[in-house]
Amino acid sequence: MGTLNITFIQTGGTIDKDYPKTRNGWAFEIGDPAILRLLEKLNPSFEYEIITAFRKDSLEIDLADRNQLVALIQNHKSSIFIITHGTDTLIETGQFLEKKVNEKLIILTGALRPERFTNSDAALNIGTAIGAANSLKKGVYIAMNGIAQSVDLARRDEKTDRFY
Repeated sequence: MGTLNITFIQTGGTIDKDYPKTRNGWAFEIGDPAILRLLEKLNPSFEYEIITAFRKDSLEIDLADRNQLVALIQNHKSSIFIITHGTDTLIETGQFLEKKVNEKLIILTGALRPERFTNSDAALNIGTAIGAANSLKKGVYIAMNGIAQSVDLARRDEKTDRFY
């Protein structure tokens, strides 16, 4: 059996938010991919690559960004992708990718609290996505709150922010 090879794609969102570099203002900045720090702790038993597509809040992701993501995935040799993405439009981007990309495994994940925070859900969500990548073959999935769900079935509870 060959070694699992995962391509991680950063698009931004809360998972990658970092404390501001300036002294004035409260706005968080989208920094280096959180996946870098998480994989350093994990010491993974698989090969991986990390690509930054863009660094945006998911409410700012537009059609051009989603088409850029499609082109990146379609033109890449990898067949397994985990995309870190903001939670507000996570399902929307997943549904867009499902219509445009075939024959690849795409798992979208993110976090409700930045990975830099001690109470972040980032590690669980990334772990869920990696675990799902080990068993799923192809299609588009959402990995949040400890479950990996087909994008067609994924929903988000507006009151609790929980994906199911």
